Amino acid sequence: MPHFSRLTDIVTCSLTEILESSEDPAATLREVVEEMEEGLASARRVARTSGSNRNRLKEEIASHSVQLNEWLEKAKASLSAGDETAARESLTRKVEIEDLIEGLTPELEAANSTWQNMLRIQKALEARHSEAVRRMTELTGETPPARLESETAVHAITQSQQEKSTEVEAELEALRRQLGN
Repeated sequence: MPHFSRLTDIVTCSLTEILESSEDPAATLREVVEEMEEGLASARRVARTSGSNRNRLKEEIASHSVQLNEWLEKAKASLSAGDETAARESLTRKVEIEDLIEGLTPELEAANSTWQNMLRIQKALEARHSEAVRRMTELTGETPPARLESETAVHAITQSQQEKSTEVEAELEALRRQLGN
């Protein structure tokens, strides 16, 4: 029986409530951890895809911005040479590219927002997953093996764990300074 229908269900779940209502908390926790891992894999895929979309749009806008400047320079050169028709054509192309950039900019903002949101959800899912794994270890004495979809997921977990470790060390150092240790 699936416990979660959406990624946000995992983030907002109460493991205590789920386990208290279960006849077999260990089995339920195993299912929950598996579902969390599936959710994490999904969140990572969406984060990767939205990050790729964001990068593609950034590159496309940058490329069009270069073209925009090239058309402006061509218009100036044409006008300096006395060719108003060519200058007009160059400025028409420049305006078309400005319109294209104007259309792509909200798409970039949306892709960036989606990417940032998925990274936040991914971090929250990782925190819930860590909590569930700790609870499983406490309840059963066993640590469930991580089920990973690919080397990319392995890299993402390793990178995420390194980031958490760095963050924890920085907070520990700040606490030491506060306490004068």
